[in-house]
Amino acid sequence: MTKIDQIETMILDIPTIRGHVLSMATMRTQTAVLVRIKYSDGSEGIGEGTTIGGLSYGAESPEGIQSAIDTYITPLLLGREADNVNGAIQLIDKLVKGNRIAKTAVEIALWDGLGKRLGVPVSQLFGGAVHQKLPVAWTLASGNSDTDIAEAQEMIETRRHNIFKLKIGKRSVREDVTHVARIKQAVGDAASVRVDVNTAWSLQEARWGLKGLQDAGCELVEQPVAARYRRAMAELTKGYEIAVMADEALNGPEDALAAVRENCADVFAVKVSQSGGLKRASEVIAIGQAAGLGLYGGTMLETGLGTAAALQLFATIETLHWGTEFFGPLLLTDGILAEPLIYRDFCVEVPSGPGIGVTLDPDKITAFRRCAQRSMKAVAG
Repeated sequence: MTKIDQIETMILDIPTIRGHVLSMATMRTQTAVLVRIKYSDGSEGIGEGTTIGGLSYGAESPEGIQSAIDTYITPLLLGREADNVNGAIQLIDKLVKGNRIAKTAVEIALWDGLGKRLGVPVSQLFGGAVHQKLPVAWTLASGNSDTDIAEAQEMIETRRHNIFKLKIGKRSVREDVTHVARIKQAVGDAASVRVDVNTAWSLQEARWGLKGLQDAGCELVEQPVAARYRRAMAELTKGYEIAVMADEALNGPEDALAAVRENCADVFAVKVSQSGGLKRASEVIAIGQAAGLGLYGGTMLETGLGTAAALQLFATIETLHWGTEFFGPLLLTDGILAEPLIYRDFCVEVPSGPGIGVTLDPDKITAFRRCAQRSMKAVAG
């Protein structure tokens, strides 16, 4: 019986190619927590847990993610049967509350290790891939209309992206709508334009904002108000033709069920890390499918490692009405994979190798690692 023998964690700090402007922060560096699990048969699994903007976006910080794994999750798993991933997930959920991103990093490494031992991609463990590539959006987040227009036109011409999501919410509603309208007018029918407000608006602001965005030709607005304001989300969903997408409001299947029950979204932005792992993300997807909602593959701006894991899951979904935004690696000045993910023809290709289908570049890991990795081994009984 193969057992979990050792779990290592490390924090990487990787600069972004430009400032990534959100309503609550401007990112110039992305920080990722990596997990490497070593098994008694010599196999390995790798995983990633990544948040956005330190603690400005959510309740978990990179440092907290690493601490939760080292202090609480790792002791539960050392010496356990490696192939029983469901058993490990259930044990962690029972004894560790919250900490979804920390759980995600470990779970990805468990699925990766199992896939490698079986010689199959993780998508096979979720029923099998039905896509070899997925449409991928690009986020325009410089905050400057002329800069964003030039960037969008270059992406269209090079056939890298023709779906654009604009980060708005730091300025007045009127200024944001004007900004979006300029970009939509510039790209015309050559591209889809959506926006992400990251919970920055009040209900009153959102009413004006959705009306203006709809008139400007914008197709979708993501999480315009705070996640806890489900009644407001329901009013906006019912009141406008423009699609309303839940993001920060979705933290696992329980939230997804509540969102369906209260009719507070047209679309689910499903994020693996925000859901608590691949298995819980698959449950969020199933709830959205059962309710007839649109689905969108969301990102926490993961490196190529976390992005590859998400691709394995989303490749199993027959219909992704709104595509994905798995562009995280492209926002970084450098990748950490031995072979980078392939982006072309407005899509990202799904890795086909065993596990999540990617391997790390040790030199890049050394270059971006914040400090010495932490490691715990099983003690023989």
